[in-house]
Amino acid sequence: MFALDNKTDADKPSLYADLAAELGGLLSGERDFIANAANAASLLFHRMPDLNWAGFYLMRGGELVLGPFHGKPACVRIAVGKGVCGTAVEHGESVVVPDVHAFPGHIACDAASRSELVVPLRSGSRIVGVLDLDSPVPGRFDEEDRRGCEKLATILMTGSDAFA
Repeated sequence: MFALDNKTDADKPSLYADLAAELGGLLSGERDFIANAANAASLLFHRMPDLNWAGFYLMRGGELVLGPFHGKPACVRIAVGKGVCGTAVEHGESVVVPDVHAFPGHIACDAASRSELVVPLRSGSRIVGVLDLDSPVPGRFDEEDRRGCEKLATILMTGSDAFA
C-alpha cells in the first residue's frame, strides 16, 4: 500500500475525483490538444504520488511519437506492438504492469521505473495516442488507477479539439 498525501488506498476515489475536477478546470476555455496535454501531464506528475514520469505519446505516421510530458528525457519513437505503450495501442486497451522487468519487450527509458500504466487516447473509434505513467515503486498501479486514468483521458479528449 502506498500513501496518497498521508492517506490510504481507500482515498483513491477522492484523489481521482479531485484530479477530474482539476483537469476540467485546466481545460476550461482552452481547446488546443497540445496545450491541454501539457497541463494534464504536469497535473498528474505533481498530484499523483510515486510517479517518476507522466506524459503522452501521440500517433504520427503509424508510430507513437513523444508528446508533452514531465520527468526525465524519454524515448522519442515507439512502434505499435512494442513496449507497454505500443502494446496498449495494438490491443486497444489500457495496460497495467506491476513489474516492468517481467513485461516482455519493455522499453526502459528510465532505469528507475518499476511499474507502468498506459491508457489509450481515443478520438471517436481511432486511437490517437496514449497516456503513460511510470513509477519507481513496484506494483504502484492497480485497477482503480486504470479506471481513474481512463476517466481523465476521456476528459482530456472531450475537452480538446481533435488532432490529425
